[in-house]
Amino acid sequence: MTLFSRTISQFGQSRYSASVLSGVLLGVSFPSYPLIRLELLSWLALVPLLISIRTVERAGELFRRVYITMLLFCLISLWWVTLATLPGGVLTIVAQAFFLTVPLLVFYLIKRMAGFHFALFSLPFLWVAWEWVYMQQDLSLGWLTLGNSQSNLNYMIQYVDVTGVWGVSFWLVWFNVLIVLAVTGSRKDAFRSLAIMALMILAPLLYALSIFHGESPLAGENPRLRVTLVQPNIDPHEKWLRNNSADIMERYYRMTNRAVRENRPDLVMWPETAIPFYILDRAYADDLQALRLSLRGWNTALLTGFSDIIYYPVSGQPNPEHPGNNDPLMNRMFETYNASMLLEHGNSSPQIYRKMRLVPFAERVPYVDYFPWLGHLTFSLAGINGWGKGRDTMVMQLHSSRYGKVNIANIICYESIFPDLVTEFVRKGAQVLTLVTNDGWYATSYGPYQHLAIGRIRCIENRRAMARCANTGLTVVINKYGRIIAEIPWWQEQTLTAEVPLESSLTFYTSNPDLFPKSAMVVSAGLFLIAFFKVRKP
Repeated sequence: MTLFSRTISQFGQSRYSASVLSGVLLGVSFPSYPLIRLELLSWLALVPLLISIRTVERAGELFRRVYITMLLFCLISLWWVTLATLPGGVLTIVAQAFFLTVPLLVFYLIKRMAGFHFALFSLPFLWVAWEWVYMQQDLSLGWLTLGNSQSNLNYMIQYVDVTGVWGVSFWLVWFNVLIVLAVTGSRKDAFRSLAIMALMILAPLLYALSIFHGESPLAGENPRLRVTLVQPNIDPHEKWLRNNSADIMERYYRMTNRAVRENRPDLVMWPETAIPFYILDRAYADDLQALRLSLRGWNTALLTGFSDIIYYPVSGQPNPEHPGNNDPLMNRMFETYNASMLLEHGNSSPQIYRKMRLVPFAERVPYVDYFPWLGHLTFSLAGINGWGKGRDTMVMQLHSSRYGKVNIANIICYESIFPDLVTEFVRKGAQVLTLVTNDGWYATSYGPYQHLAIGRIRCIENRRAMARCANTGLTVVINKYGRIIAEIPWWQEQTLTAEVPLESSLTFYTSNPDLFPKSAMVVSAGLFLIAFFKVRKP
């Protein structure tokens, strides 16, 4: 510990080198390519920064040091966003870095009032409380929740079925705090911190062992849904050209025909916006009829992403929160949606879910409902000037010949980042998670791998398997322990058929998704008040 202490102290004495070191460690600790496994670095990534700001008294200087760390963190973790939209990616990185400074700015206030050690004790609660608050509003990206860095460290995060990803963030910040205490404190403080850190490592491992030992023998008894995932490998930029629609549908029909004939699945899945035109609109009645004829031949259900459109009554819009778009030729308002639908042979009405959490600025400008002029700020990925926002988590009901009614939670792409949204589906009865996505915008960067890794946490939190169908990859099936049990290589035109387990029990986290972060908020408020009254004492 002496050598480590001396090294960190040297970084702490330099003005910005500690900030740079912490930013790099945080960035590379996030999931990237499968062969790169550096998540353990986040266990100490905050240490150089925390030591460097120990004696900083000026707020401006502290903000600069913290912002440098968070900017590097975001740049390394999110640079791939610029591949889809350069201005949108730059805005995302700059803004996200600013929001990540908030808990450390409150840490600074508490340090000024009650001292460095009291502020250190407060930091894990402040961090988790802010992560949760930030994720509740439309401007939130939500991607860089600190606990997400451990997505692939399967044995260490099984306890998220109790705490959610918030517990992992809390654990990580505490581990960093204990290292700081060991480095900056007395020998007695160092031994105490080391003992606690050893327990923090041992406890998650023991919990994981108990979960795997207790559940494994029963895994084969659960009913399983046979699902065929179709990965068409279509260029996401070219698919939106109108003259490509017929070729796109022909590819889906060809691939699905072969897969259904060979595997006889209960459900076929096509990816996000697989149908890039308004197939339910009257103008595309022939296309819808062709799809229904194919369903009859397949004798199976189809879950697919598509572009949806709703026309408002001539007299105006039904919901004042939806300003909609104007069709001057027909003198009426309309709204378009990134949506998914479940089509079953013999059921004339599709079950439709409209995406609720939209990528800020790329899919929808935050708060455009209240300030319509903001709509001009969108950085569209597909030539569409902002999707409408769905209003309800709809659990789709699939009628399986083997198991009767099966409840499905269909999540669309970016929505898998939001823990509370996924738990809402499960609380409504979803037995399996399905995810349709299109990560082809990000080429061969590690963005799709990050997205996949974060989805694994949602499976563990709710103990639900997930069938993940992507346009160009990554198409996989994940079990309730967060392990990938079947997959297709990315950037290949291929199908995958797998038996996906169905579950019905609710985890503690699913039943109480906000308990941990809200408790952190209460503790944070209490600690802030204690610090405030400490400084008021003579």
